Amino acid sequence: MRYISTRGGTEPVNAAEAIKLGPAPGGGLFVPEKLPRLDPEGIPAADYAALAGTVIKPFLPDFDSAAVDQFVRLAYNSGRFDHPAVAPLHRLHDHLYCLELWHGPTCAFKDMALQLLPYLLREAARLTGESAELVILTATSGDTGKAALEGFRDVPGTRVIVFYPAEGVSLMQERQMITQEGENVHVVALRGNFDDAQTGVKNVFNDGALAARLGERGYKLTSANSINWGRLVPQIAYYYAAYLALRRAGAIAAGEKINFVVPTGNFGNILAGYYACRMGLPVGRLLCASNSNNVLADFFNRGVYDRNRPFYRTISPSMDILVSSNLERLLFELSGRAPEPVRRWMEQLRERGSYRISPEAVTALAELFWADYAGDAQTMQAISDTYREHGYLLDPHTAVGKVIYDRYLGATADQSKTVLVATASPFKFNASTACALLGKERTAGCSEYELLQLLADTTGLTVPPPLRGLEGKPVRHKLIVSPEQIKETVLQLL
Repeated sequence: MRYISTRGGTEPVNAAEAIKLGPAPGGGLFVPEKLPRLDPEGIPAADYAALAGTVIKPFLPDFDSAAVDQFVRLAYNSGRFDHPAVAPLHRLHDHLYCLELWHGPTCAFKDMALQLLPYLLREAARLTGESAELVILTATSGDTGKAALEGFRDVPGTRVIVFYPAEGVSLMQERQMITQEGENVHVVALRGNFDDAQTGVKNVFNDGALAARLGERGYKLTSANSINWGRLVPQIAYYYAAYLALRRAGAIAAGEKINFVVPTGNFGNILAGYYACRMGLPVGRLLCASNSNNVLADFFNRGVYDRNRPFYRTISPSMDILVSSNLERLLFELSGRAPEPVRRWMEQLRERGSYRISPEAVTALAELFWADYAGDAQTMQAISDTYREHGYLLDPHTAVGKVIYDRYLGATADQSKTVLVATASPFKFNASTACALLGKERTAGCSEYELLQLLADTTGLTVPPPLRGLEGKPVRHKLIVSPEQIKETVLQLL
């Protein structure tokens, strides 16, 4: 299998080269020339590691099969995930289940990919004969940063630089990053929002002169964001895992279509579900759930992508995004895999901040996607209602998805079994979840660590050890820069 760029202009590369490079030359994103077919009914009953290996091997034909088996065993085990299923499925009611993707070391779904990516990236470097030290340069809206830092901490031959928006992540997310240990990691706060961080990082990747200077110093840039195919492909596995869990429970028949609700910001998580569908997973609808930064909901409903709108800081900060990078890969499929329309749309987005697809394309998307958004008040209500009705605690990102599911059910009366992709531990966003359950009066004035204990005492749940252990950790990363200083900062840190 070879990989091509969504914008064309470059020769196809193998999987190892695509993973090592991250974004494609010229600013595009790598996609496989052809998606493999994988019938879930043909996957033997096995643990999550074996399932993940089965799903990703067709995308990695130049990787040794036994090596991939070793990588998934190292990534998905009881030493790294606190649940034996790795991604357990929790039943809320007869038609709705939560796929818990937050049992890894950083308590967020990014662990599902970023526990595996370091092994794939190191092997990619070996297979391509890369001698330079790899610099993993990443912009984060909160969770990718910590997961990348943890996954690549002290990995030989790598360095990690993470930019995050100051005041644009939860206090617990920030605390996880700025206390990060490791001799090869750097964390930088940015005066701006996630889009500023993401744009700045993309500009670094597209700067040939900067790449040459780094090359002279013995460094090569790559990414841990989902613009890197090696970050995206492991996420396909948990969609298959959810389907197979429903089959084992007797909740669905063989081949029965299920829906997925995905809280969405940069579009990588739901895109993995789209690829799973294209590979043969029986999917009825993908529900794209946005917060008040509803650029994706508008795109799916009106066919216009327009980032020229107010930017809102919400209680679901990992979704506070107006430029969803991974949508480019869906646009490539929508255009019949023709790079020219993608180049045109991306140029319009860069120059005008918007682009429009045809009404026919909107109709085609509606066959699979359904999109809506929820504000903070609705999200808080969903946390409260879900706990009261089902005794189940949602984080404020997954709660956005619950609002959209309820709205979809009311609009369509679709009784298909549906999986709500739960993206983070509610303890990671303790201020919002505690306030939703107990009210402002009870939670006002409490510290982050007091809120952790208050949530635990209220719900009877256990505070995840990675969060409980943050108290007392020294702050190791204090650098704050402006967006225009990103390139200079990268050079200074290396």
